[in-house]
Amino acid sequence: MRNETLTHGTGIAAGAVSSSIPQSAIRNPQSPLYPFTGHRLARSGGNLHYLDEGSGDPVVMLHGNPTWSFYYRNLVLALRDSYRCVVPDHIGCGLSDKPPETLYDYSLKSRVDDLEALLDHLRLTENLTLVLHDWGGMIGMGFAARHPERIKRLVVSNTGAFPLPPTKRFPWSLWLGRNTAPGRWLILKRNAFCRAAAGWCVTRRPLPADVRRMYLLPYDSPEHRVAVLKFVQTIPLKPSDPGYDIVSGTAASLAKFRDVPTLLLWGMKDFVFDRHFLAEWQRHFSHAEAHTWTDCGHYLLEDAGDEAVPRVRDFLARHSLTGERGA
Repeated sequence: MRNETLTHGTGIAAGAVSSSIPQSAIRNPQSPLYPFTGHRLARSGGNLHYLDEGSGDPVVMLHGNPTWSFYYRNLVLALRDSYRCVVPDHIGCGLSDKPPETLYDYSLKSRVDDLEALLDHLRLTENLTLVLHDWGGMIGMGFAARHPERIKRLVVSNTGAFPLPPTKRFPWSLWLGRNTAPGRWLILKRNAFCRAAAGWCVTRRPLPADVRRMYLLPYDSPEHRVAVLKFVQTIPLKPSDPGYDIVSGTAASLAKFRDVPTLLLWGMKDFVFDRHFLAEWQRHFSHAEAHTWTDCGHYLLEDAGDEAVPRVRDFLARHSLTGERGA
């Protein structure tokens, strides 16, 4: 297992970052639920934390809002004997630094740039498998649109990479957080978004108390919830919204991946990324292998991880790349 390191990519020195940007109360959570040693890459907005576990062809796992690399803990444990698992925490999330809006541009472009910088820094420029969830889908496929030749497999779960489907109504709870001052106050001051997600996003069974604590741990103050708010406020819904050009451009690029093996794993009780989003993925990726869980929600790896994780491992083995030990 690699030791924790701080490496410098496109950004400022680590000392300058840590002196001016809020960090989480935790850097290495002492929990058997998260038995990993992290790494950090200095970016202009702060230090980006990521996991780099195992060896082999890279499997890059991208989380959404308001989760962090913790969401993928069991998938990493299941794959790291055969694959190199790289799992970043987006800036402002998880164990990454938590800059204010004045020091980091919380935009979709910045997220894609951060991912590109990390993978270039690690020299991961070929044979990539992307595992995508929630905002991770838009960020990952935004990167893939820039570098389609690097992408060899896709694992997609309850996410999007295209504009809101015309049949899908934008949820009122997201509208509240995105567009109103009370919604902003609830997300920042009361931690309403993170707390609600820990309850609403699992539908088969409640999160165990220790798992719920780990999801909430990085977002322990209003200063540490800026990313949570900005992810909601920057959802691109119409052409005039910042980032919509990336969304539409990424959607136009999806045809480039029609021959890329793709696995769709879907919790059908997700109140955001529901059957409308799944249908849109299947429209673009008619070749995709799809598995659905009618009683599971947005956090599929929590509701049905013991069923979904083996599906991922089997999919990777059946669509193996040269020299993989998991084949």
